[in-house]
Order: sequence, then C-alpha cells, then structure tokens
Amino acid sequence: MRKRNLSKASGSNDALFGGACLVAIIALGLCSAPAKAEEKAGPDFAFNAAVASDYVFRGVSQTEGDPAVSAGVDVTQGAFYAGAWVGNVAFTGDADTEAEIDLYAGVRPEFGGFNWDFGVVSYFYAGQPDGADYDYVELKAATSRAVGPATLGAAIYYSPDFFGASEDEATYAEINGAISPADKWTISAAVGRQWVSSDFDYTTWNLGAAYQLTDHLALDVRYFDTDEHGFGSSYDSRVAASLKAVF
Repeated sequence: MRKRNLSKASGSNDALFGGACLVAIIALGLCSAPAKAEEKAGPDFAFNAAVASDYVFRGVSQTEGDPAVSAGVDVTQGAFYAGAWVGNVAFTGDADTEAEIDLYAGVRPEFGGFNWDFGVVSYFYAGQPDGADYDYVELKAATSRAVGPATLGAAIYYSPDFFGASEDEATYAEINGAISPADKWTISAAVGRQWVSSDFDYTTWNLGAAYQLTDHLALDVRYFDTDEHGFGSSYDSRVAASLKAVF
C-alpha cells in the first residue's frame, strides 16, 4: 500500500506535471472541439467539499485515524472529464507532509451495454520530506453495469513508479457493487487487491451505507478492513463517517 514507511529515494514532481499537462491538453481539446447542436456549448462544472472522521484510501488510513477535510472541482464536456482534489494527510513517522493534491482526467464512454472510464490520476504531496518520492501517477480502467436494481462494477489501476517506492510497479484491482433498497438510501461494498513489486501486497474490503440528506448533501458510514494488520495500525479495521456536499 502506498502509505507505508518505505525507504526514501530521490523525489520527483513528474506525477504533478504529468497530470497537469494531461488536464491542460484535454481542456484545450474540449474548448477547441465543435459542439453538437443538441449539446451545451460549454463544459459543466461541479464542486465538492467533505468532512470525514478518517481519510481511508484502499482500506488504509491516510490521517492516522484523525479527521479529514477535502474539496474538489470537476469539469465535464460530453464523455470527457478532468478535475482536481485536495485533502489533508498525516503519515506515520512523517510530521512534514500535510496535504494530498490529485489531478485527474479521462473519458467515460458507453458501449457494449457498459459504462466505461479510462483515465489517469496524478498524486502530489505537499510538504513531503526531501527525497521521499511520494508523487506518482496511475492509469485507470473501470466499467460498470446496471443489473436489475443493483449496479456492479470493476476497476484496475496501474503505476510504473508507485508511492515512496523507487521504481516499484504497482497494480490495484477492485470489484464493487451498489443497490438502493429505499428512497435516498444506497448500500455499497467493494473488495480490492493491491500488488506492489516490493512484496507489500494486501487485500482490502469495505461495506457501508449512504443517505441523501438533501439534493446536495449526503452522509456515508462505512466499515473498512485489510488482511495485513501487521503492516501497521493504519491497516487495521475501522469505521469512518463522511459528510459530502456537491454543488
């Protein structure tokens, strides 16, 4: 998992610059592409903000079990999207790193009866120690499909040079599902496996429920766990609650 204590290697901002360049290229393409008559002339923007009892990423706490706040913006034009997100982080044995900044872009087509998502995510860590090599990029491919009242999905992420691991490749694969048993309620779950070439592999799973309080505000309560508690307390089982606003 990316938030373990790894040997430090020479740092790089390639992840940030790569993500920023891709966002700029896609944004330029959206601005220059002719709009279809039936589509809106400009892109759609959406903003989000959230507070959570813990920031959990792939089953692992990114804040040592402490609360987290985050905010982001997304822009979409047809099947294309791009966005940015920032939230606080705190890693065991690292008192310097304060924030995670994500830049992402991609395309979400529909074909073969499935919804698809092909994109790239660039992770950058503000305040990281010299030589920490935290920044990295992941390529993403995901799909989902409605099956009766449920939605089932799968996703895979690949990084050629993972978080804090000098030239270590990593792959994360997940299957997930969601169902709405009643108005405003959604129950969802996921099982994933993280592979890292330095042998820090583990399996993670989560199960939770979300309630739509208003048109713009939702509450989510979720149980997380992994099969490698021996990697550290951040990998232990936990329950986290989050309140997210989208507008």
